[in-house]
Amino acid sequence: CPLCPRLVAFREEAQRLHPDWHNNPVPYWGDEAAKLIIIGLAPGLKGANRTGRPFTGDYAGDLLYATLLKGGRARGAYEKRFDDGLELLDCRIVNSVRCVPPQNKPLPLEINTCNRFLKAALDAHTQARAFLALGAIAHDAALKALGEKKSAHKFGHGARHRMKDGRPLIDSYHCSRYNTNTGVLTPAMFEGAVGAAKAAAGL
Repeated sequence: CPLCPRLVAFREEAQRLHPDWHNNPVPYWGDEAAKLIIIGLAPGLKGANRTGRPFTGDYAGDLLYATLLKGGRARGAYEKRFDDGLELLDCRIVNSVRCVPPQNKPLPLEINTCNRFLKAALDAHTQARAFLALGAIAHDAALKALGEKKSAHKFGHGARHRMKDGRPLIDSYHCSRYNTNTGVLTPAMFEGAVGAAKAAAGL
């Protein structure tokens, strides 16, 4: 994708330094008939950008996939590789930004530019019954993609928002190492948010 010059340059530099990595826009992943859509932020440099699968190869994936396995929304073993055989059950992961950003921080313009792809994905998943946003940026991106007013839906961990079509959006703090190391998010808090999203999706 050539739409974000800064991200293209960063991706090309990663291709030069690590030619054996994925180093391209990371595809959405999971059950195509998912009832629950999990919306993340962006690929990590040494995680999804390296492996080519969302949340695969970094700490956020350790917590996310352990929680999905524990809650019965994944099957197999998570071994931090795209070919580890892990499967998602009735859920699918999409990111607000599909290319790795410098310092894991996409610019507002990049988030807005990539929103067309998120919107297309959410529009296509008409069978989805609920959405789970991982972090405030994913929350805002989901609202924009779903045609909702940000002012009407304030982000908050565990908050539940009703979209115009009746489907709920559940918020969680992002499952990043920073958030867990600082105590902003505990595994129990994350399990609670994921559990609420599962229940909202009828899972």
